[in-house]
Amino acid sequence: MSTLPDVRLGNWEAVSLVAGREVGTRLKSKAFIITTAATLLLLIGFTLVMKFVSGGSDATVGVVPSAVALEAPLKATATSIGQTIDTRAVDEAAGRGQIDDGSLDALLVGDGSKIVVVVKKEIDEKLKNTLNVLAGQLALNQEITDLGGDPATIGQAVAGAKAEVRPLEPPYDYNGQQLVIGMIAGVLIYMSLLINGQSVAQGVVEEKSSRVVELLLATIRPWQLMAGKVLGIGVVGLVQMVAIGGVGIAAGLATGVLTISVSTAVGTVIWLVVWFLLGFFAYSLVFAALGALVSRQEDIGGVITPPLMFVILGYVLGISILPTDPGNQLVEVLSIIPLFAPTLMPMRLAMGGVPAWEAGLAVVLVLALIPALVWLSGRIYRNAVMRSGAKVKLRDALRAA
Repeated sequence: MSTLPDVRLGNWEAVSLVAGREVGTRLKSKAFIITTAATLLLLIGFTLVMKFVSGGSDATVGVVPSAVALEAPLKATATSIGQTIDTRAVDEAAGRGQIDDGSLDALLVGDGSKIVVVVKKEIDEKLKNTLNVLAGQLALNQEITDLGGDPATIGQAVAGAKAEVRPLEPPYDYNGQQLVIGMIAGVLIYMSLLINGQSVAQGVVEEKSSRVVELLLATIRPWQLMAGKVLGIGVVGLVQMVAIGGVGIAAGLATGVLTISVSTAVGTVIWLVVWFLLGFFAYSLVFAALGALVSRQEDIGGVITPPLMFVILGYVLGISILPTDPGNQLVEVLSIIPLFAPTLMPMRLAMGGVPAWEAGLAVVLVLALIPALVWLSGRIYRNAVMRSGAKVKLRDALRAA
């Protein structure tokens, strides 16, 4: 009595074969190429726009010769309240002409003893605030002089006087640029999980509905097919993530829009990649298993919506709370929980100020969850992927032999 030869492939051989097929197919697809190219162009364009917008000053003020002594104090006052003002030496007649044609926002005239400005119609509120602060300083200096004091000496003493702050815990210094990078990191992670995770479920249903899965399972085991698909799509998503993150950071540093250190920028990209991989593998295993429960593409949304809500909720909480309250305790706690960590933790890490033990604990918890998801998802996938027609109930897929 003859026996049929065992044509099944080894574990790694089978997984790599399926993964290679997914990588080759998706990297060559027009959708992937167009999406990636469009995202990179938008990112570079956004960087150039930010360079143009942030490159100029808040206002340009002309200064006539008789008021030139106010030029330096005006710039210093503007800097002290967070403004940037450019000054231009002009005579009064030319200055009024430049006010009229819009070349100057204001013209500082008079003898320099008080603030007198000429504007076309209305003065910008920020510029007005700066000039009012300077006018108050001039008035104070005059009073000091009248009382026999030295305004320069008193000014230095006042400038050097600061409140002594004694925090119970060291405060975190949240850089404005890092806040923006954190938001961008959150968007990239969210979109990648959303698009690539759903691609896994769609691929499973496509193979199941076309009966291709029956041919594949003649030579490989169900879990090998599932793992290979998740791995392949994950590699494609990783390539896309590294390209977008790397080009975005490089463009920001090259144009001067980002002034953070190179080490901080590189660290942000590395954490972005780490959390993409952790989040993708965790959620994609679930999406692959749930995708095996249905046989039609239109039914995918119904089965993957519950886990997808955790991705969406984490993203929404991050972009709505962190920009105004980077140290929010609710977000800190949720960012350690595996369900929310893939979207919230990369945002917090990009912003800075995350204790090492929190980042490490979040990684460990997700890594500990993945083996359990491999077992659970593999069981559901194995018991449901060969059953076509009506939707397979989750409890039946878990119970089946």
